Amino acid sequence: MEQIFEKLMYASRWIMAPIYLGLSLVLLALGIKFFQEIFHIIPIIFTIAEVDLVLVTLSLIDITLVGGLLIMVMFSGYENFVSRLDVGENSEKLNWLGKMDSGSLKNKVAASIVAISSIHLLKIFMNAENTANDKIMWYLLIHITFVISAFAMGYLDKITRK
Repeated sequence: MEQIFEKLMYASRWIMAPIYLGLSLVLLALGIKFFQEIFHIIPIIFTIAEVDLVLVTLSLIDITLVGGLLIMVMFSGYENFVSRLDVGENSEKLNWLGKMDSGSLKNKVAASIVAISSIHLLKIFMNAENTANDKIMWYLLIHITFVISAFAMGYLDKITRK
């Protein structure tokens, strides 16, 4: 009975596979949104204000960082919790694939969230005249919380690895 239970429990890790596949659909949605922004900006490129162009650029960078985060979570999560990815030696294998454990994945996700939050905060600061001061304070407080959390997770990981 115990062996059946353990085999069933171990096989249940495959429940995560469709979830990781679903993240690739979110990645597709981000790609569509990215190019939608590009197509919106092309007709007005010569008339748009520089600040507005920088804000759109920051939005595109934000989308790119979230996409990279999705890739990292999809591939490392799948490899760590479901099964090894069998990509041939001749194919373009990512150099970090198979080397990122759940602890380092957690730290990379935290660092990515801080980077995404930084870009978002920069967008807020560039458009500060249209944002209430109390909202700016909350954005800043949330960003500082992300920074402190990422630092604490990295520090704890460093302590536990020694």
